[in-house]
Amino acid sequence: MSDAPAMRELLGENAPSNWGKWGPDDELGCLNYLDTKEVLRGVQHIRSGEVFTLQIQMGRTDGPGDPLWPGRSGIERQNILDEGSWDGEGAPAFPGGLHYADDTAKIFLQGSTQYDALGHVWYDGKLWNGYDARTTVEGMEKASVLPIAEKGVVGRGVLIDMARHRGKDWLDKGETFDHNDLEAAAKAQGVQIEPHDILCVRTGWLKYWYELNDKEQFYDGFNEPGLTYSRELVEWFQSREIPNLVTDTIANEVTYEPETGVALPLHCALMRNLGVALTEIAWLDDLADACAADGRWSFLYAAAPLKVVKGTGAPVNPIAIR
Repeated sequence: MSDAPAMRELLGENAPSNWGKWGPDDELGCLNYLDTKEVLRGVQHIRSGEVFTLQIQMGRTDGPGDPLWPGRSGIERQNILDEGSWDGEGAPAFPGGLHYADDTAKIFLQGSTQYDALGHVWYDGKLWNGYDARTTVEGMEKASVLPIAEKGVVGRGVLIDMARHRGKDWLDKGETFDHNDLEAAAKAQGVQIEPHDILCVRTGWLKYWYELNDKEQFYDGFNEPGLTYSRELVEWFQSREIPNLVTDTIANEVTYEPETGVALPLHCALMRNLGVALTEIAWLDDLADACAADGRWSFLYAAAPLKVVKGTGAPVNPIAIR
């Protein structure tokens, strides 16, 4: 929107910030909270040994395909070698006569369930921790996804099911909630959001994608449900020391801030300013059903995106173990 305020105007000159908290060279942000003690705290929440993988399928050809941010395309996978390769002359020959298949893929690194690099989004020419935005030219020299991938993300996960809390299969387009709603849903579920929790929030949006089975209707007036900006919400994330926000939406937050029309301000307020890692397009429905069935909403969360040098993000298949 041309009349929307600048990001600095919306977030404020003195916006909450964690720049410098872990030193001038930090590229991990709030993931620094996830030390060995937090790993062991997460392990304590394994009770039944159930394992849930949270990545969506890549390269679906049936139904609506893969949910993507507008302008991105899904994985383009191509066979390079298969049994048909041995139908003619010049096929590979190996002692013993084995045959095998091989393929390649062209993908948007943020075209599936994925982690954003902390430097993925910025304003006023500065990335996370004050790095110059020019360091993104031809590849992210600073705050890329690689440090996240090298560290891995392991700790206590907690799932807040906003769709179920509001009695819906999925939230509506543009439907919002804030930290107070998260706390209310947690209380209703019988779980507490604790410091250093990996916060997983289900809106039912991916269920809507697959059940709607209609791309045109899904993207018509595209405005995802999710958290919406307020300074109080940002301060809540900062005081709770939340390291990672995981959602089942394509961009983790309501697409356009309702009052001003600013696009994705929480990417700037949480990731760019606080260093909160963002994980998008996570499949949370099966996990949510299991949590609702026995009333246990906490678990061990573990994830490691692909180690893409200079990457703005990378695909990931997070695991929740209950």
